[in-house]
Amino acid sequence: MNRRPALLTAATLTAAAVFSLSACGGGSGDSTDSDKIAGADAGDAAEKSSPSASAPADGIDRPKIVVPKDVKLEFTPETTGDAKTDAVLRDNAEYWRAIVESIENQDPKSEAVRYYSKGAGLLGTIEWSGNFIKNDLTLAGTVRFTDREVKFSKDGSAGLTYCSDESKGFTKDRKTGKKNVTPAGKDSYIRYNDRLRKNADGVWQLTNSTSEMGSALCQP
Repeated sequence: MNRRPALLTAATLTAAAVFSLSACGGGSGDSTDSDKIAGADAGDAAEKSSPSASAPADGIDRPKIVVPKDVKLEFTPETTGDAKTDAVLRDNAEYWRAIVESIENQDPKSEAVRYYSKGAGLLGTIEWSGNFIKNDLTLAGTVRFTDREVKFSKDGSAGLTYCSDESKGFTKDRKTGKKNVTPAGKDSYIRYNDRLRKNADGVWQLTNSTSEMGSALCQP
């Protein structure tokens, strides 16, 4: 078991570190944007990225999150019909969007990352995102988060377990735009066990996380 995500070792980064820090990947290396240089044509940023479409409309003044258009995050379920559970699921989704934005902007301590995580969860997230930035990598492709289940504890915290499917996600060299694609395999599927706590503003922040690459619970 590893602390928030499993992937950032030197070996996996040079191979193809993806969202969960696991060596995996998918898709084709000859996509239409494979020859583009990340960060070029800054004036077209609005066309290359879009604000989070599912930020909760709950009256809380949240930071605006913008993610690249070539990154797609899917969450299942998005809602359950229970307001308290759905709040945890929504903030977990925003946390992941904040990570993608922080890597794209080379800002591991971004406002959004600090907004959706704290304590050990924040420190682990900063370290994780920082490794992508040190290695001049950014993210692309699709990652699916499935089987999301919330359980509340007597101390007021929430436990959230879920799987991620990174078989169609990959990293991309920021300078050259070259995609790091490796065949999807067992380790493309990761099991997460997160702990969240609601702050004074009503936001569920990640406080701790463990992950298991290749979990039998997450294999297709």
